[in-house]
Amino acid sequence: MSDAFVYQPPGAPWPNILYQDKDLLIVEKPSGLLSNPGRGESLQDSVQQRLAQQFNPLYLVHRLDLATSGLMVFALRKKAEVALKQQFASRQVEKTYLARVAGIPQVPAGLIDLPLAAVPQQQAGLPPRHQVCLEHGKAAQTYYRMLWQDHASALLQLKPITGRSHQLRVHLASLGHPILGDTIYATPEQQRAAPHLLLHATELTLNQPYSGERLHFVCPAELPLFGPATLPALFSGEQMLCPNAEIHKS
Repeated sequence: MSDAFVYQPPGAPWPNILYQDKDLLIVEKPSGLLSNPGRGESLQDSVQQRLAQQFNPLYLVHRLDLATSGLMVFALRKKAEVALKQQFASRQVEKTYLARVAGIPQVPAGLIDLPLAAVPQQQAGLPPRHQVCLEHGKAAQTYYRMLWQDHASALLQLKPITGRSHQLRVHLASLGHPILGDTIYATPEQQRAAPHLLLHATELTLNQPYSGERLHFVCPAELPLFGPATLPALFSGEQMLCPNAEIHKS
């Protein structure tokens, strides 16, 4: 992180607990709060650290970027942690994100299939960056579908197939449509267009580790930051590439 970065995490009531059983927790993370403690005393405050004051044991299953908001899952038992991580690794977990991007994509739905790699660190203290790298990058795929547009921005539904670092942010920037508020991949003007990164993990579907029951969770994005006055209905996986689906405009 750069010298200019000052960690100012939001206070209570975050994280918001949406679901709990004997094996797992589903919580809503706000933008600006770390998923787990960072390096250094000033970066200890996090979703994991706050939940650990109430739940012991507690196991981190996956992460969201500091600036990303939305659904996270934690395990409450070691066996549940192993089972949930296996679901993520084998792509049994379905994730849906919402992102408000700069500009309006010419193609309203598609698959972004561009390999990603870390950018070699040029200067100590700078935040890590990633880039499209056809030669050395790891495979990365993201389905997108435009839900709404105004004159200068669009709301996209995103379904990542893989889970690379900064995948959604780099994929959208590679299309020429960075996410508003993105302090790494957007232009200064696009950064100033939002108070924080407008990327939100809005749906999560997974198997209950013990019973195998398929669990589905929804966490709406903050309006009106993400654009429309009311959110349009989301598309199923099969509908993501439907060319005739209606796009809401304002």
